[in-house]
Amino acid sequence: MEHISRIVLSAAVFLTVCTMGLFSENSPVPYGNKAAAQDTELNIEDMLLYSLEDEYMAHAEYTAILAEFGTVKPFDSILKAEETHIAAVKRACGTHDIAVPPDQGAAYAVVPSDLKEALKTGVQAELDNIAMYERFLSDDKLAGADTSDISRLFRSLKRASENHLQAFRKQLKKY
Repeated sequence: MEHISRIVLSAAVFLTVCTMGLFSENSPVPYGNKAAAQDTELNIEDMLLYSLEDEYMAHAEYTAILAEFGTVKPFDSILKAEETHIAAVKRACGTHDIAVPPDQGAAYAVVPSDLKEALKTGVQAELDNIAMYERFLSDDKLAGADTSDISRLFRSLKRASENHLQAFRKQLKKY
């Protein structure tokens, strides 16, 4: 029931901020890794939901960047990976009886003015994502046998982000 309350509260805050015209790039409601970084009392459900939000946001941002700049590396291949990540986190939510929130990632997507800035944005997004998974993986709540699947998932997602980071940095060196 707690996760439903969190989802309803998040949606209410988001709608209030949007309808009041307060939503901007400089002051968005925390979402994904930014919300996780501010949460001082993480539980397993929070970790999965922040993970899903972060994957939603990456997918939305990379989709918007591809729409703006066309099919460019590494966004095109990483976008497909983000879809796989979202599906994996959703499966873990289902396994642990956690309601899957709607995808609000597009509300947080930022499209930089040029491709070089887009690549820098990708680098930062992956660094933030890696930091979030490192924090989750260091939490004692993931030490139990009943959460071993989540630990494996977070390790896998962290490795994927490390690979994505390398791909963004490689493309950025071309500028």
